[in-house]
Amino acid sequence: MLDSNIRFLIFGAAKSATTWLQRSLERSPTISMPSPELHYFSDEYHRGADWYLSQFDFSKPDAIVGEKSNTYLTQPEAAERIRRDLPDVRLIVQMREPSARAYSDYCMLLRRGEVSRNIEDHLDPAKAAGQRFINDGRYALHLRRFYDLFPPEQILLLLFEDIRRQPENQLARLATHIGHEAPLAPPVDSKVKDKNAAIVPLPLRKVLKPFRPVLDGVRHTRPMRVLRDAVARPQKYPPLSPDLEKRLQDFFAPEVSELEQRIGRPLDVWQGARKA
Repeated sequence: MLDSNIRFLIFGAAKSATTWLQRSLERSPTISMPSPELHYFSDEYHRGADWYLSQFDFSKPDAIVGEKSNTYLTQPEAAERIRRDLPDVRLIVQMREPSARAYSDYCMLLRRGEVSRNIEDHLDPAKAAGQRFINDGRYALHLRRFYDLFPPEQILLLLFEDIRRQPENQLARLATHIGHEAPLAPPVDSKVKDKNAAIVPLPLRKVLKPFRPVLDGVRHTRPMRVLRDAVARPQKYPPLSPDLEKRLQDFFAPEVSELEQRIGRPLDVWQGARKA
């Protein structure tokens, strides 16, 4: 067990607005989070507890301390490591309609030059069920590991689509879950949006890649947003055809049904969520 005051962990699949959650929390003077994703319980556990704890600021005695690392949801060993080291931690899991999430994640890696434009190779469940885009959306499967180890009251399930429709309501649920008494405020540019419309050209992205550790800490500041808008260019992506979308939704249907039981409500909000 870690001797620490780490109160909460946020995780979920990529492209589910977990960064928006973090930016909302960081607006509170009584919440402290490291800016980068630490990925300690998933990819960096070998670094040890001293390294992990050194990433946090514990100087304010009344601060609520936590972190966000999306890989904790899908890395099989993460749940057991968290239970062993932080048994009382509050968990927040943010999810998005899985076929829309898969497509958005695919577009992100496409603009990075990491995947091909043959969308069927990456999103057809018959070919790619075990790959990132589809596997990361199997929320029910991944959540079983956490519900096997933690009491349900320690786990808060949030939806990307609810955040878009009722941001203040969802932030109120989050505040209650982590014990933050004051209301949480959305970021100044509070609209939750999919960042696939215009991009920094790939050659420039490659030039900037070595500077990402520095740039990531300031990318949401106004000067950086203005600079990005000045160099970003429209990007066209291979469309998610109705047929491929149907194959994805059929594949995810058992997972969605199980998740509805966890949440205790029909996931009607996921109807027609493609590319939202």
